Amino acid sequence: MKVIQNIGLSIFLLGLSIFVSLIFLGKYELSSELFEKVISNKGIKSELFINDIKNNVVGKEFTNPFSFSSKITSALEIANTTHKENSGWDKVIWSKPHSFSYEIAKEAGTGIVKENKSIFWLLTFGLGIIGSLLFIIPTVITQGPPGIKNNGIWLNSSTKRGWIGWLVFLFLVTFYILLYFFPDYIVNWTYVVDPINQYLSGNLASQWFLYGFLYCVVMIVMAIRMYIKYRHNKYQTLRTTSVLFFQIVFAFLIPELLVRFEKPWYDFKNAFPLDYDFFFSWNLDQLIANGGFGLFILVWGIVLTLVIVPVMVYFFGKRWYCSWVCGCGGLAETLGDPYRQLSDKSLKAWKFERWIVHGVLVFALIMTGFTLYSYFSGSQEVLGIKTQTIQDIYGFLIGSIFAGVIGTGFYPIFGNRVWCRFGCPLAAYLGIVQRFKSRFRITTNGGQCISCGNCSTYCEQGIDVRAYAQKGENIVRASCVGCGICSAVCPRGVLKLENGPEKGRINPTEILLGNDVDLMKLVNKK
Repeated sequence: MKVIQNIGLSIFLLGLSIFVSLIFLGKYELSSELFEKVISNKGIKSELFINDIKNNVVGKEFTNPFSFSSKITSALEIANTTHKENSGWDKVIWSKPHSFSYEIAKEAGTGIVKENKSIFWLLTFGLGIIGSLLFIIPTVITQGPPGIKNNGIWLNSSTKRGWIGWLVFLFLVTFYILLYFFPDYIVNWTYVVDPINQYLSGNLASQWFLYGFLYCVVMIVMAIRMYIKYRHNKYQTLRTTSVLFFQIVFAFLIPELLVRFEKPWYDFKNAFPLDYDFFFSWNLDQLIANGGFGLFILVWGIVLTLVIVPVMVYFFGKRWYCSWVCGCGGLAETLGDPYRQLSDKSLKAWKFERWIVHGVLVFALIMTGFTLYSYFSGSQEVLGIKTQTIQDIYGFLIGSIFAGVIGTGFYPIFGNRVWCRFGCPLAAYLGIVQRFKSRFRITTNGGQCISCGNCSTYCEQGIDVRAYAQKGENIVRASCVGCGICSAVCPRGVLKLENGPEKGRINPTEILLGNDVDLMKLVNKK
């Protein structure tokens, strides 16, 4: 079985290497006809930009995306700077430089990858999937019979912040930086999934379709690992199946099919304020313009946030969303499962967590307030602050850097719930409701606890579960996502996830320990 796993690992690394190498393949040549089409579609009025591109890009061949992108973005930035200095605002091109370059590169690209999309899909995604499964499936035998499996977790360089973990960290961070900020460098990656997107929505793939498809593939493969590892626990099997279903159907397939029928792209499970741009003017205008269906989406989004979310949290805790529905949680529970033990359990981390996650929630609410005021009043400023500026700051710092680069890229270093613990505004909202008005709790049987520490070690939210278990105290924490891993790895059945009456839900138990009190003085007082 080890031989099969090594073969699988080799095949996976081969597919990954080919995937990375695609960036450097192909050629880019912008024809005059294509450029005229870009000028017309974008309504470009800048003679400086047009002349620069005609002189330095049109008709010339570029052998890599970096030099091609450099010419486009440089021309755009120089032209925009000049027009802004001269107050020629109607000539400014407001598109983001690398996003603008991506749209041109997508059409101008030629070469082996664009001409052989299906073959390169097999050489990248195909080999990656086959290799991963050959590595994962034999664990049914190598792990032995069903049960708790946590041996060697701190001896493996991939799961203890060793050199493999750091390499994975660097790869993930680089991937997210390219995805969010340099999409024109990864045009060849999008060519590979063009046929799939054309089948679903009728359009060529963007970098976001690439990410959505890759997201689903990774979750499916790593979910198989979850099924094998936790096959002794029905809760984990059902939970994994649930997040897979909601990610693949609601976050991927339905939105793409909506586009095919000329409806707005929308993820029906994505609640505000996680869906932070739901109330942005461009989205509201798009929904209103789509008539009855757009109005339905608008009403659904509001009802989901203000009614469904708090009611479901009351009955089932925040686990109904964070561990059973949410795509961010789904990736954390599948791809991130090998890293859950890396979550910081210190008091300092808990204090930092409370301040920053609720700070993000407040930031999101203030931004939305500014946005709605601007939308209905027609003013572009609130209290002297431009609404667009605060939207851009939130989108960059929270939507891109925190949710993407840090939220997933830092799995191998800080654990799999970095975004959920420290940055997700919806998790903060759910947590407030769960802490003060919910029937959910994790009950503990202190008499059965042997203080092995498995529960605390594998708590992805940084909760010292053992401290509660030792005292027989219910665990009622705003941060708990009800993943149930603490219960799954407990050898004594001490922990149970339950929904019950609110009365008695919080049952603090005072226990005197030898190092907390002078026992002789206590005896003498009595």
